[in-house]
Amino acid sequence: MVTFLNLFLESLTAERGASQNTLTAYKHDLTDFSNFLQKTTSQKTTREATSDDIRSYLQELHKRALEPRTIARRLSALRHFYSFLQEQRDIKDNPALDIEMPKVGKSLPKTLDEEDITALVNAAYDKDGPEGVRLVCLLELLYATGLRVSELIALPCSDILAALRTDQIPMPLIVRGKGKKERLVLLSKMAVDTLKNYLTIRSYFDAGDQKLGKWLFPSPSQQGYLTRQRFGQLLKELAIDSGIAPSKVSPHIIRHAFASHMLNNGADLLSLQKLLGHSDISTTEIYTHIRGDHLEKTVLEHHPLSKS
Repeated sequence: MVTFLNLFLESLTAERGASQNTLTAYKHDLTDFSNFLQKTTSQKTTREATSDDIRSYLQELHKRALEPRTIARRLSALRHFYSFLQEQRDIKDNPALDIEMPKVGKSLPKTLDEEDITALVNAAYDKDGPEGVRLVCLLELLYATGLRVSELIALPCSDILAALRTDQIPMPLIVRGKGKKERLVLLSKMAVDTLKNYLTIRSYFDAGDQKLGKWLFPSPSQQGYLTRQRFGQLLKELAIDSGIAPSKVSPHIIRHAFASHMLNNGADLLSLQKLLGHSDISTTEIYTHIRGDHLEKTVLEHHPLSKS
């Protein structure tokens, strides 16, 4: 199992450009299934598992009270793994292929009001020192572009400096997203101004280390740049300072806020899809439901008959 799992993970990296988070999730899911098989009386290996074994595993996940979305992800991981074993001609049939996916309802993404974003930005500007300047820059860039947190914290300094040389507003910036796919995002004047201000104190965080000099947001972490966990902590602290419940604030929720606020202010879905880096527009369409809630609230508040 270990050998085939490692080969499978290597293939995900080479062929799909899978992120470390994706690889960790696949490894966890497949290892959990392997452990389940070992606890049964047959003690089969993963390669020997049948469709009935997988169905038993899914029933076990239901008993653990896992969410349908999580169970669907586990089944998807098994399908991909067994497809890989088929390609390697190690097994003849994919035992997970004919098993029906659990029905997963689309949940609306959590987001923030424009007033909440303003409160967070104002609280960030009240922070003193280099950490405050960096936090302002991180927040302004995130809200201006809707970048994934993994894309934001791993921005190379060279890409930023190249973009600044264009001297354009809005400033075009090429970012590398999932699967190493490149896309264009645009930085507002406010985001560019805070970026330039941050660059004047950026050396405070790299301490002259050439390894850290590659990244816009250097940090003495294993990767060499600010970790997503640390950025998340900083936003939680900022939420408290803003009088907002910390559970309502995260980098991903601010990405959702960017998307929903863009739609509320007239952006079209196709443009938003490109800005967010969604491969399928159905992923972007989820924000139309948030817009629907916004429009309903507008009608209830402003239509004269709604108050009768």
